[in-house]
Amino acid sequence: MDENLTIRKTKPSIKDLPRNVWAVGFTSFFMDVSTEMVVNIIPLFLANVLGVQTSIIGLIEGIAETTASILKLFSGWLSDRLGGRKWLAVAGYGLSALTKPFFYIANTWELIAGVRWADRVGKGIRVAPRDALVADSVTKETRGLAFGFHRAMDTAGAMVGLIIAAIVIWLAQSNSLSLTKPTFQTIVLFSLIPAFLGVLALIVGANDVAVDKKRELPKFSLKSLGRHFNIFLIIVSVFTLGNSSDAFLVLRAQNLGISVIGIMGMLIVFNLVYTLVSTPAGSLSDRIGRRRLIVAGWLVYAAIYLGFALAQQAWHIWVLYVAYGLYYGMAYGTANAMVADLVPDDLRGTAYGTYNAVIGLLAFPSSFIAGLLWQGVGSWSGFGASAPFFFGGSLALLAALLMIVWMPQTEN
Repeated sequence: MDENLTIRKTKPSIKDLPRNVWAVGFTSFFMDVSTEMVVNIIPLFLANVLGVQTSIIGLIEGIAETTASILKLFSGWLSDRLGGRKWLAVAGYGLSALTKPFFYIANTWELIAGVRWADRVGKGIRVAPRDALVADSVTKETRGLAFGFHRAMDTAGAMVGLIIAAIVIWLAQSNSLSLTKPTFQTIVLFSLIPAFLGVLALIVGANDVAVDKKRELPKFSLKSLGRHFNIFLIIVSVFTLGNSSDAFLVLRAQNLGISVIGIMGMLIVFNLVYTLVSTPAGSLSDRIGRRRLIVAGWLVYAAIYLGFALAQQAWHIWVLYVAYGLYYGMAYGTANAMVADLVPDDLRGTAYGTYNAVIGLLAFPSSFIAGLLWQGVGSWSGFGASAPFFFGGSLALLAALLMIVWMPQTEN
């Protein structure tokens, strides 16, 4: 009997995950069907239809994430204070769903930016309570599996959304190199239904888990989150500064002659790899520790970004984007699980808010720096398409080194 229990602990199944994890998974699935249909073609719409420079695209993407950052911090703390996660997450998903129709009427980069920023406010409200709800619903022994499964559902939704968008693009403009405005608007219309299904899935499927302690005052202190969490936060910050928006990967693909439909196909394969890797990688992190898997993922990332910098042909980008799915599957959900490992249970919301806020705040300089390095600003023409990828890969290597030599081994 004891031996069987030990085996079960070391090799849990997704069938054993509680209802909350499945509900959050389906919410993320539907919302990513909606979001990924649109978000990956926004940089193409800005560049091809509106003629916007990469520095402005980097500005939009950077501020889009930064807009959400303070709200991530506050919503995470508030979920700890209230002892409830669900309805804050519902509010965030609902706001994002309500912003989607406005992409249809946006015809300037300023309007696109405004809608993109409003959508990210919704993300800022929902992310920390949602992640804390997942962490509250499982044991430490299945935490990596739960977050890996969540990332798999999220990414499967992205893949389905991209397939739908690719079909629309193929029917509307075949193998054209540039995106057209009518095609963009049609995709926006298709994105509306899954957005609202995502909100409904969370309302119907999830329930709050009782939190034993509530914070009495709106007081924030990094010290209360512990030394290990703060070390992790610093190391993640180094990595994130070089982790510019994926919009630049899409623009790099187009820079090497890949058509719009080709880019969509490439993104579909990327998300397939991401989906297949996330759950087993999360489960593996439960057994061998989060740190090893995160370091491996960051090393893969560094190699991929070096490849993007040196790529000369379209097929190089295809291979690199497939490998990029491997990085995401290994490191993204695992890092989320590690946050819960490092902090007290009653501060999980605050910790997720802090973690996501730091990543969001650094999204602005990372994306803006990438845009400047590529095309410069004003009379300065920048260093070319390879520069942001050399920069990002170097910081990923530094972050991996810091994780090895500075981050204590705290996991089982």
